[in-house]
Amino acid sequence: MTSTIPAHDAIEVILAKRDKGELSDSQIDWVIRNYTEGVVADEQMSALAMAILLNGMNRREIARWTKAMIETGERMSFESLSRRTADKHSTGGVGDKITLPLAPLVAACGVAVPQLSGRGLGHTGGTLDKLESIPGWRAALSNDEMMRQLESVGAVICAAGAGLAPADKKLYALRDVTGTVEAIPLIASSIMSKKIAEGTGSLVLDVKVGTGAFMKSLDDARELARTMVDLGTDAGVHTVALLTDMSTPLGLTAGNALEVRESVEVLAGGGPPDVVELTLALAREMLLGAGVDDVDPADVLADGRAMDVWNAMIRAQDGDPGAPLPVAAETHVVAAPADGVLTRLDAMDVGLAAWRLGAGRTRQGETLALGAGIEWHARPGDTVTAGAPLFTLHFDDADRLPRALESLEGGYDIASSGTAFSPSPLLIDRIA
Repeated sequence: MTSTIPAHDAIEVILAKRDKGELSDSQIDWVIRNYTEGVVADEQMSALAMAILLNGMNRREIARWTKAMIETGERMSFESLSRRTADKHSTGGVGDKITLPLAPLVAACGVAVPQLSGRGLGHTGGTLDKLESIPGWRAALSNDEMMRQLESVGAVICAAGAGLAPADKKLYALRDVTGTVEAIPLIASSIMSKKIAEGTGSLVLDVKVGTGAFMKSLDDARELARTMVDLGTDAGVHTVALLTDMSTPLGLTAGNALEVRESVEVLAGGGPPDVVELTLALAREMLLGAGVDDVDPADVLADGRAMDVWNAMIRAQDGDPGAPLPVAAETHVVAAPADGVLTRLDAMDVGLAAWRLGAGRTRQGETLALGAGIEWHARPGDTVTAGAPLFTLHFDDADRLPRALESLEGGYDIASSGTAFSPSPLLIDRIA
């Protein structure tokens, strides 16, 4: 690869950030390119990532870091499509199946949705894993297949190709094992390098905050959202972020096939109210970003057009939308221990239970139990009755059950009947 980047060395760059200095554009360009090519060693990039975690980056540095990561790979363009594009990214949570009904809904409203998604690791589920519970469905598409599907169907959910921001893939794996995942400049540039390289015209970010989210505090979530919105705006992408609550899991299920089933219920005009509320809120933001303001997505959800796009989208990727979904071999019911009002349902504890049942993986490439997961039969504010089902756990391997039950032991509170309960709002803030 030819280069006009001035020569630097890794120690120089590490020391500059260690000593709380600003990295120059050429230092950033040099270190990203040379790390991607293997010239900068993992231990050197580890030291730099820790210095960034401890000392931060300003807006210029983060923007340049993001740009440098984009330039290590290809950039896609959707300018040849007959309609505008909009994309959505969630920072991840428990029961977060929103992409599944959202993409076909927005497409049914006239905006193309190129949704490049990922797999789950740990307690948060991956969109591709959920969809792979549909018989025949495939995540890997070529760029040509993706473009044809966007033109003919209007929505595609698929895996990102290896050519998009390869620096990010390498750096993310390093951050994961060096205690530097929490660095907001690196989180923001990781997400936005892929989204900007993808080439979408507008982007809506769903930044989760709460016990089941990556960002536990509102201040950290707001900082991350602001940073990502600024990066998108600086790159010419219309970008908006919604801060949404992830103290309580979304919907009534966590687990791959269970969440697909719930998503189809939403597309059929039913489903849990919180899933419907967030789907519509994000759809309205995506349509607004794409310049469409004369369609109400609630009407499109109600009249079946979104379901039609869902069926077409699944078929286009070789899936059978009418086929039975995987079902776990066994179930176990946890009954409510007392009469009263459910006042807390902890998203992290529920997510860990689903993960321990086999719905999530402990390492990349691990095979999932697609029917495994957990249903909860009440949400905070609901009245519960002693002995009635509170949770149903789905699993194939009975050895997984004890630890899943341990996860749930402190994961909820039941107060005496008549206790006043004020639910937390699902939508916390909007940052543009």
